[in-house]
Amino acid sequence: MKGIIATLATVWRIASPYFWSEDRWAGRLLLGAVIAIELTIVGITVLLNSWNANFYNALQNKDWNAFVYQLGFFTILAALFVGLAVYQLYLNQWLQIRWRRWLTRHYLDEWLAGANHYRMQLSGEAADNPDQRIAEDVTSFVSSTLSISIQLLSSLVTLFSFMVILWNLSAAAPLHLFGIDYNIPGYLLWAALFYAVIGTALTHLIGRPLIALNFQQQRYEADFRFNLVRVRENAEQIALLEGEPAERDRLLMRFGNVVSNWLAIMSRQKKLTFFTATYSQAAVVFPFIMVSPAYFAGAMQLGGLMQTANAFGRVQDALSIFVTLYRSLADWRAVIERLDGFDRSVASAQALAVTPPVVAVEPGDGGAVTIKELAVKLPNGTPLIAARDLTIAAGDRVLVTGPSGSGKSTFFRALAGIWPFGSGTIHVPKDAKIMMLPQRPYFPIAPLAAAVAYPLEPDSADNAAIGELIAAAGLPALAARVEEEAHWNRMLSLGEQQRLGIARALLLKPDYLFLDEATASLDEAAEASVYRLLQERLPGTTIVSIGHRSTLAAFHRRRLNVERDAEGGRLSEGTLAAAE
Repeated sequence: MKGIIATLATVWRIASPYFWSEDRWAGRLLLGAVIAIELTIVGITVLLNSWNANFYNALQNKDWNAFVYQLGFFTILAALFVGLAVYQLYLNQWLQIRWRRWLTRHYLDEWLAGANHYRMQLSGEAADNPDQRIAEDVTSFVSSTLSISIQLLSSLVTLFSFMVILWNLSAAAPLHLFGIDYNIPGYLLWAALFYAVIGTALTHLIGRPLIALNFQQQRYEADFRFNLVRVRENAEQIALLEGEPAERDRLLMRFGNVVSNWLAIMSRQKKLTFFTATYSQAAVVFPFIMVSPAYFAGAMQLGGLMQTANAFGRVQDALSIFVTLYRSLADWRAVIERLDGFDRSVASAQALAVTPPVVAVEPGDGGAVTIKELAVKLPNGTPLIAARDLTIAAGDRVLVTGPSGSGKSTFFRALAGIWPFGSGTIHVPKDAKIMMLPQRPYFPIAPLAAAVAYPLEPDSADNAAIGELIAAAGLPALAARVEEEAHWNRMLSLGEQQRLGIARALLLKPDYLFLDEATASLDEAAEASVYRLLQERLPGTTIVSIGHRSTLAAFHRRRLNVERDAEGGRLSEGTLAAAE
């Protein structure tokens, strides 16, 4: 019971915000219409139950006029049922897409807000494959929640509607055994209840492992798909290393998890299907077994027998909804757990940014970046790099050097506000535009102009101006292809990507530009040309570079060096000479 309550609470937490959102009135109206139609359909089934008695009595009595009348009445009910069923499906699907659209935007906002997606990877939370959770699990949650909820509501209303009918029929046709009538109030209702409880208990006992198995299946499928994508994205490196056999083994290993878990699902579903199919077939004749003695004793007509069997079947179906929906419930439970895990991972990543001790990046009143008592650490708490009191003035040119792996790139991440592990305060001038340019820049799959202008809107800059900047960065052949859409990270060499990154910096004109070995793939002459271009086009921009080449000293005025010690690394002023 605790598990059911916890699951329902999770469903309410995930589902209810939509019905209080900006789209709440459309959602509520559609949901109300779907529920109203379902209740009307239940009402039609009640009328059809009465029709069963009249129709079969007409057949038994060979009453032609009554037979024709009942056919006409059935035609009207059937037409209403078909029309309602069609529009219920249409409105249900309309509600699904609106709800899914809102939930997808909600999860994208939560995932991408304030570098949460990055911190979720750092925190080690178990929110694997967020792409699957947003794309597939949201879809499954919306469709399953609506379907299961409507079916449960229908079963509840059907149960109460036919309980009264079955109770009255029990009085009209008492239990007849061995020539004796036993007047047991509502015996048909108690028989249906007993049958459904036994079926539900056995179904849960047999099918319970499916919940965990379905959860694992979704995870293994997503892992396999993710690694297929990684092979595609890193095809060149794999081909150069002749790593195809190794990748094949890795992919088959992950696919082996898919297969083995699927075989476990097959085995469990075989057992569940064997029971539920037997249960369903027995349910067809069980009401006739209960009522036939009274019929053969002449206590009721054929119509009464058929009406009783129909009512018994409706009650038994309503009570056995758990048996009918068990597989769907198992899948639904797995989806709920995955979305709940994603929510918890997002909340944990959000807490990382604000729960002390953290590296605090705050707006400053001055015109310089100031660093006070900064201690950057790894997620496990290991000290990485520290800076007691540093200032990077506006218009400065600073070169950051130090051994590989000493934490220079992580220091930049802390400056950008995406690395929370550590302590200290970084004051950044208010309203200053800061740009981080990594060694491998990111370009969306888009026209080249839009890819260079990212993260600005695609039409925020003139294509001709972007083409001129691309040519100035040393890629004149690409300047004429600004309208061409492609996967630029895959098509271009790393050196060409770095030149496009410089073109992006020239376009965005940041106040502070941090270059994390952003020209490392260029030769020294090309690198010098790029830095002269930055000095010429961005004269007022503060440039802070991470680099290992001694030739970079000529383009900077200060040097910050990482000195390793027993407590990690310390960032301090160092000498800067052109000969270095």
